[in-house]
Amino acid sequence: MAKRTLPILKHFLTSLSPSPSPSHALTSVRSVTYMPRPGDGTPRAVTLIPGDGIGPLVTGAVEQVMEAMHAPVYFERYDVHGDMKSMPPDVMDSIRKNKVCLKGGLKTPVGGGVSSLNVQLRKELDLYASLVHCFNLKGLPTRHENVDIVVIRENTEGEYSGLEHEVVPGVVESLKVMTKFCSERIAKYAFEYAYLNNRKVVTAVHKANIMKLADGLFLESCREIASKYPGIKYSEIIVDNCCMQLVSKPEQFDVMVTPNLYGNLVANTAAGIAGGTGVMPGGNVGADHAVFEQGASAGNVGNDKILELKKANPIALFLSSAMMLRHLQFPSFADRLETSVKRVIAEGKYMTKDLGGDCTTQEITDAVIANLD
Repeated sequence: MAKRTLPILKHFLTSLSPSPSPSHALTSVRSVTYMPRPGDGTPRAVTLIPGDGIGPLVTGAVEQVMEAMHAPVYFERYDVHGDMKSMPPDVMDSIRKNKVCLKGGLKTPVGGGVSSLNVQLRKELDLYASLVHCFNLKGLPTRHENVDIVVIRENTEGEYSGLEHEVVPGVVESLKVMTKFCSERIAKYAFEYAYLNNRKVVTAVHKANIMKLADGLFLESCREIASKYPGIKYSEIIVDNCCMQLVSKPEQFDVMVTPNLYGNLVANTAAGIAGGTGVMPGGNVGADHAVFEQGASAGNVGNDKILELKKANPIALFLSSAMMLRHLQFPSFADRLETSVKRVIAEGKYMTKDLGGDCTTQEITDAVIANLD
């Protein structure tokens, strides 16, 4: 049975329109109002998978912030661990019912016969698009400025198809599967995202100079979709050159659309450039379901020392939760959470070790709650 956590909704209406303090006056100016449909304020159930390692620590931090905001969501919590052979049926039923899931990292065993639960989840729910947003945060020094990259990665095929076998002892064959259907729909998602978010350029990342049929099909699909969006510039880049360009001039990229494996590498590289995987939000989405998690290195569950000291960085999952709130059509709550996180980072007083500080997860959480409007 799931354990439900229902945030206290007392003072719910007043929490929508707090009185800004003088120090927050500039960031609290309202834009044209969001007009909800009747019933949009009904609390929504979200499946929660704390995961392994630091997962329970950072998902617990999210629960605290949601309760402090009186956010109209409640969690159905399930204990899932990366060494399980498959995702438990009751967890899958919960996600199918709720349509939305928030998860911590699930450790993927290296080698052996245990497949990744992260990959299983994406395939079973057909979460074909992975989105990672990598951007500079004021107060977090990085080598490059003006980085604002969205990496959109095909999530269900390519090298992650899982079709491997040993031909003869000492010879292993691993199949890379590419289809026109999956290539076209990820390209369409990337261009649709760019169109809806006022992005100007979509860049397809490939290795068609070597894998002429597989990546050639991917490029062909991207070009066909690009022709339907004349207002968005389309470009292509070979993946090895892409990595070099990312570390030398990342500000040139806007939206990047990639096959499965390249997207994993590109997203982690972009995250490292913009401030680290601990602050980059992301999610996986399909036609019917969405799973939100740390944007890059979703299988990263920290190490024993970080867990023992309770000094995991919750920022990435806070920002992923803001993405989730927008997905659920709670934009005011998403804005409040994102604004509070950015204030904490800009102030520079509360930072975990990966960001140059020495704070605990709870200290960061308390700071974010204190900065909520």
